[in-house]
Amino acid sequence: MVKKFTLSTNSKTEFIEITPQVERIVKESGVKEGICWVFAPHTTAGITINEGADPSVRQDILNQLTRIVPFRGNYLHLEGNSPAHIKSSIIGVSEAIIIERGKLVLGTWQSLYFCEFDGPRHRQVIVKVQQ
Repeated sequence: MVKKFTLSTNSKTEFIEITPQVERIVKESGVKEGICWVFAPHTTAGITINEGADPSVRQDILNQLTRIVPFRGNYLHLEGNSPAHIKSSIIGVSEAIIIERGKLVLGTWQSLYFCEFDGPRHRQVIVKVQQ
């Protein structure tokens, strides 16, 4: 089963928690044991799993990515969003999460995030639930 959902980002860079949307898709699928693939079909965005309890962790990640890949630099890409492409490649555009007993297997503090690196934009997330 493949489902898609859209979201709107509000900032140039941000992490948006998508755990509830993905959990709902897994529940609707009826799959009890399997894999859930979450994919961002964008070259300037990503998908990651990280701490969901403390929002400062997300900000720390964004701050350090900007330190590593600054917004201004000697980039060749004429569109002006090379840092977003690089950050997307560093983070990655997909995650695979195990499903057990009809639920995502995430650690106590883990949440699933859509990572925006070139916003604000309207974005899409594709979820495949596989038995």
